[in-house]
Amino acid sequence: MISELFSPLHLGSGQVLDNRIAKAAMEENLADAGQLPGQELLTLYRRWSSGGAGLLITGNVMVHAEALTGPAGVVLDENAPLEPFTEWAKAGKAGGGKLWMQINHPGRQVQSDMPGVVWGPSAVGVDLGRLSSRFGRPVAMTAAQIEATVTRFAVTAHRAEKAGFDGVEIHAAHGYLLSQFLSPLVNTRTDAWGGSLKNRARMLLDVVRAVRAAVSPSFAVAVKLNSADFQRGGFDADDARQVIAMLEPLGVDLVELSGGSYESPAMTGRPADARTQAREAYFLDLAKDLARTSPLPLMLTGGITRRATAETVLAGGVALVGIGTALAVTPDLPARWRDGGEAGRQLRPVAWSNKALASAATMAQVRHQLNRMARGSDPRPGTHPAYALVSEQRKQRRALRSYRSWLSASRNAAPAARNA
Repeated sequence: MISELFSPLHLGSGQVLDNRIAKAAMEENLADAGQLPGQELLTLYRRWSSGGAGLLITGNVMVHAEALTGPAGVVLDENAPLEPFTEWAKAGKAGGGKLWMQINHPGRQVQSDMPGVVWGPSAVGVDLGRLSSRFGRPVAMTAAQIEATVTRFAVTAHRAEKAGFDGVEIHAAHGYLLSQFLSPLVNTRTDAWGGSLKNRARMLLDVVRAVRAAVSPSFAVAVKLNSADFQRGGFDADDARQVIAMLEPLGVDLVELSGGSYESPAMTGRPADARTQAREAYFLDLAKDLARTSPLPLMLTGGITRRATAETVLAGGVALVGIGTALAVTPDLPARWRDGGEAGRQLRPVAWSNKALASAATMAQVRHQLNRMARGSDPRPGTHPAYALVSEQRKQRRALRSYRSWLSASRNAAPAARNA
């Protein structure tokens, strides 16, 4: 009897995934010159493409060149050359699976040393205690900026399809811009984008409508949504249930459930307190509850490393199992599961008392493995988290110099092009 894990998944757009295993998005921070995908990303995605997953979702690709989660982020806007993205699509689809591009805007979650803009629904900064100064102070977006950002998402999705990607995933989780609009703690607006959940969801719904209108009916459109923010008074599971219902009539194929933000980094397995710990596995209990009423197929990501866990997720009514960190350590894990094997390796745990710093170190460990694979080497999961964090900080400083130079040149070129 074939396991449901290796049965096909038919989506509303008509797209069919070969199995129920997806590589979830992980921020690679591997942009080449010009904030474009280069040989390292191609090498990394060729390796994942042969690993047995039915779907690969890229790390977030930014829709606004002046608003990046980090200086080594990839940008696909109206000015980006398409050929590097076409090569990325070919690499990611080489093994026969589907490839979706995750598209994102960071909003207020922009490092304070980054050039560009720091926007949010309101002028509410990221609260990390003594580490809060790591992020810029946001300014509340104007109506014109909101509308321009909606258009940017649509432009990026349209160009992703032209490049050969099979779909996009709109990132509305983890405290990024669309998640910020959904959060009553961050969104304190009193206009049409604030107050009620319907108003707070307006920007996300407008983005989905614009994206769906910009791509063909067979192109997949997914949304990544927090099952909960894991902050008292924040976006919660009941809010998630209502937003999923709002998305259903808009042509969304799938909703991926995750949780947390930089302020409460539950997505890295470090919840804010014991109460949130009981609510996540990482997020299975919430996902099972949401699956009972969801009109859309759900994907669950967070802490899944064993086949038995993946089978439990599907048994709970979830349609697709998302794997992140485990594929940074064992890139062929789906194929191993299919053949009866398991991963057998894990990253070194980070048990630091500062949750924000521990979360940063955990993500640095993951990216250290991605860097190794991007260079053609095998993962080395025993890398010390402190070493990974320091190495990443050095790399980020180099990337920041490159990004500043590129952004400055881009800004200077824009007026020249208009005046030509």
